[in-house]
Amino acid sequence: MACHRQGIELSALTLAVRVGSRQVAAVSDVSLHLAPGRVLGLVGESGCGKSLTAQAVLRLGEHQGVTRISGDITLDGQSLFALEEKALRRLRGGQVAMIFQEPMTALNPVFSIGSQLTEVMRLHLDMDQQTALNKAEALLAEVGIQQPARVLRQYPDALSGGMRQRVLIAMAISTGARYIIADEPTTALDVSVQKRIIELLRRLQQQRQLGVLLVTHDFGLVAEMCDDVAVMYAGEIIETGSVEALFDQPRHPYTRALMQCRPEIAAAGSVLPVIEGNVPSPGTWPVGCRFAPRCPLAAESCQQTVPLNAWQQGSHQARCVREPEA
Repeated sequence: MACHRQGIELSALTLAVRVGSRQVAAVSDVSLHLAPGRVLGLVGESGCGKSLTAQAVLRLGEHQGVTRISGDITLDGQSLFALEEKALRRLRGGQVAMIFQEPMTALNPVFSIGSQLTEVMRLHLDMDQQTALNKAEALLAEVGIQQPARVLRQYPDALSGGMRQRVLIAMAISTGARYIIADEPTTALDVSVQKRIIELLRRLQQQRQLGVLLVTHDFGLVAEMCDDVAVMYAGEIIETGSVEALFDQPRHPYTRALMQCRPEIAAAGSVLPVIEGNVPSPGTWPVGCRFAPRCPLAAESCQQTVPLNAWQQGSHQARCVREPEA
């Protein structure tokens, strides 16, 4: 019998998007492992391919022209690309749930909160309407919504952004899903609301022992929430390791640059550092290290293909040939 790891595993996944009349690789040879009960942070600037990678777990990009070129995604050893549509629908929400970045677009404005919550539970748990309503009210209370019975009768546009995100979190945990993909879950919220949502997610993750894939550009959020980190740049994973390892000794120049851009570590009145240049678009990636055009350490050796384990110490890996000299 083949041996496999429990959890969600991305193995050498390459995804392409359609640009005009051609397909262009947008995610390249990505391998990740989300273990049960752990939080994996997927970090990088906008345009690095983080959301495309995360949404591929539920095969959400297939109707928007995203194509798998190679590689696989498995859940407890079962290939998700081998699932037929009916089994895939059971997986979505049933075993793996998603919390999107913008709660207003994730909720249907023409249906009440109660109808949307109960629909998910009736679909996956075969509940009658009253049982589902009772559970929906209890879930809204669990995620910190006051007067949940009243909120069930309301529509999304009557709620604040923070409350809508709490509704989406309640929806994500409503069916007993073991894994949650949280795609920039606090970006659309103000700072004080962000903090409360993160505290809620962390509490629910610990209480329910959820595996969470947290997509973010914020290393401060990673420090608060995550056990493991994968840093992504221009469609590639360029550094992986435990939170402790990366924060103690970030090994890739891009990782170090992202960490230095955190507002919370900047001195009062100082100018926040920025990374010069932009993330290259799919189809324009340079040969060799994709960060080289923006990297202060770039040398001729960086023009060659750089494997993820160019630098390695245990499970901590970095795609950098200059690291020993840094």
